Amino acid sequence: MTVLAHLSDLHVDGTPESAERTRRVVAHLTGLPGTVDAVLITGDIIDRGTEEEYRQARELLAPLLARHPVLMCPGNHDSRPEFREVLLGGGSAGPGPVNEVHEIDGVRILMCDSSIPGKSEGALEPETLRWLDDTLAAAPDRPAFVAFHHPPVELGLPYIDRIGLLAPERLAEVLGRHGQVAAVLVGHAHTAAATTFAGLPLLCAPGVGSTALMPWEQGPRQSWKTYDSPPSLTFHLYLDGRLTSHVRSV
Repeated sequence: MTVLAHLSDLHVDGTPESAERTRRVVAHLTGLPGTVDAVLITGDIIDRGTEEEYRQARELLAPLLARHPVLMCPGNHDSRPEFREVLLGGGSAGPGPVNEVHEIDGVRILMCDSSIPGKSEGALEPETLRWLDDTLAAAPDRPAFVAFHHPPVELGLPYIDRIGLLAPERLAEVLGRHGQVAAVLVGHAHTAAATTFAGLPLLCAPGVGSTALMPWEQGPRQSWKTYDSPPSLTFHLYLDGRLTSHVRSV
């Protein structure tokens, strides 16, 4: 069985509040009696894209990095140069998308960059789609998860739905050629959500930094997100072709 811890949208911004919410999730994962095979963070690790925020995030995540493999991809609040330099340890790879494949316990995890520098909405650039297609084709018999930040479908959250993934049909075309993909894992929405995309499970991680409210949960002068709910994460269990997910608030 492969066990993945999936979190997203830390939005580390230099405030004590964001740091404490991140610490709570890190403490939960590092304090587990058992272990997980990997921790996935699907973007928006920081809030304004500054090197200072990334250094704080790196410090907050250090206990997690010391215990588990941690796989990350950028979100719309991230900045590729600082993301590469501080979190991945190398800033010389150029301005292009940050795409990485990882082999975890017989499963391949493709972390894709759906960020558009300077924009809130997302897109998988032609370079990323070619990389995704080629990387999946290289191992057709290995189960794979495809992870990125922006949901490729509407989730019923008007603010988030306006800044989702552009041209999702291009991704659907690629995924349709590779039957080994078990699920698509995303963030961005600050809520645990489950739906389908391209005939596959689409699972959205809850937010660490805040929680999104559905329209019927919002008061007349209330923001679309709240800091009153505790930070949360999802555990994905994959065994014999079956995926099961459990959400935990900490």
